[in-house]
Amino acid sequence: MRSSVIASAVLVICSAGLARADVKLPAIFGDHMVLQRDAKVPVWGTAAAGEQMTVSFGDAKATATAGEDGKWTATLDSLKASDKPADFTVTGKNTITLHDVLVGDVWVAAGQSNMVLPLSGASNASTEVPAADHPTIRLFRVGKNPACEPLTDCTGSWQLCTPATAANYSAVGYFFARDINAATHAPIGMIGTYYGGTAAQAWTSSESLLAMPEFKSTVKTLIASREKIRKAQEKYVKQDLPEWEKAHDQWMKEHGGAEYLKAMAAWTVDDKKAQLAKQPSSAKPTIAVPEPVKPKGPDLNSNTPTSLFNGMVAPIIPYAIKGAIWYQGESNADNSVFYRTLFPTMITDWRTHWGQGDFPFLWVQLPNFSGQAKTPTQLVTGWPGVREAQSMTLKLPNTAQAVTIDTSDGNLHPTTKLKVGQRMAIAARRLAYGEDIVAAGPTYNSMKIEGGKVRISFKNPGTGLTNATASSTRPADPLGAVTGFTIAGENHTFVWATATIDGDDVIVSSNEVANPVAVRYAWAANPACNLYNKEGFPASPFRTDDWVDPPKPAASKPAAAK
Repeated sequence: MRSSVIASAVLVICSAGLARADVKLPAIFGDHMVLQRDAKVPVWGTAAAGEQMTVSFGDAKATATAGEDGKWTATLDSLKASDKPADFTVTGKNTITLHDVLVGDVWVAAGQSNMVLPLSGASNASTEVPAADHPTIRLFRVGKNPACEPLTDCTGSWQLCTPATAANYSAVGYFFARDINAATHAPIGMIGTYYGGTAAQAWTSSESLLAMPEFKSTVKTLIASREKIRKAQEKYVKQDLPEWEKAHDQWMKEHGGAEYLKAMAAWTVDDKKAQLAKQPSSAKPTIAVPEPVKPKGPDLNSNTPTSLFNGMVAPIIPYAIKGAIWYQGESNADNSVFYRTLFPTMITDWRTHWGQGDFPFLWVQLPNFSGQAKTPTQLVTGWPGVREAQSMTLKLPNTAQAVTIDTSDGNLHPTTKLKVGQRMAIAARRLAYGEDIVAAGPTYNSMKIEGGKVRISFKNPGTGLTNATASSTRPADPLGAVTGFTIAGENHTFVWATATIDGDDVIVSSNEVANPVAVRYAWAANPACNLYNKEGFPASPFRTDDWVDPPKPAASKPAAAK
């Protein structure tokens, strides 16, 4: 544990590193890795300046010469998919041999806490974890590491997908990999780089954020402080941590071992209950000499703009990938209008840095959250606004989203990740693998006012619209009532609407609105809604209006004393 803590701390230090005589590879290259098929595969590392390297994998070979800074990059030509383990070697003055390497598709799984949630925390973990034995799926997780400038390495290692390794891996990432592996019969490598409670600006490079007025000042300050941060982090690693470890080891020998266990043994169940009733935070026996407190390192905040791109994305670029899946947006709900610009900027930023063109990028549209809406939502911001921003980002090429408005009971971290992973995989099968399948639910196309009613037409109706999921126990009635629609007139006030399916359209109306001008569907943090296509994919939330929230009234000033 100690060694891993120090290793992580060393990686936080923002330095390019000195060239070494021995050939070195970053952590992303290791035993059990998966290399991307049918693509050019960059391989990079460090060595002595001027040293010549040869990279070999099967019949493929590439050479490179280290520059004056000790860095080198070689590129293997397109490799064919193979589930037969092979050795991968890099030879210079020394030779590195990596074992059990496969060729298939590599996907990046990134985002915040709902991507973090492990398979062991999923609602069906008791059956899924024991079954998570897939020799041709390999898992890599990038260690948490905010950084002040782009790093060249990270912590992490490639693991075979077993019940033990999958249990602690992203549930969405695992279910996605499992389904893609089954559909393509090719090895799948998942690179997980995720961090709970983080905003998209932390995952975006300084180059892109400097072009955005909202972040320009913050990023400039961070860049100007890099040297100061480096020195503070170096002191933490070389002085503060060793001093604490020495003191802690001594404390464990003198007080933390036998004395603590003796105190615990004397601490009865009744003692614990009595203490908990008085002061829960102190419900432990105490000993005379307190344990030395580990010093807090000068780590950057995980939401510092560009910090996670620097420490958790840059180190894996330009590892050849098939595409990326993303589950995030909760931490940007406070400014969902700005997310319309930030989110596509981040995607374009990643694609630019990777240099592999417009690779497939898929994301999870935010699920239903909080208590179910009792009255029509009038505002356009918050979670409905984030979902709208995510849908608007579909304008970028080679993108797709999985709608999950029906996957939560209102929890911020819904555990029904199986359906999320399945929908992401189906979307990828269509987008990235070219399968001619229905991979999404109805999406808004157009509206037409017909007297006091509004006709809404949809794209992606599949084999027809319905008010029941494909797995529903009740029969789907294509002419049945649809919930989740609201309607408004010129006063811009939305009321609940009556909605019925008419072919591939939905007719919306309300006795309270004689002359309707706008319609919204599933427009709430947690809406009651039930529109699907017959393939079982939910309709994406939408609105036909482009209205903005009214400005908040200024706080009234107290009346002057007379």
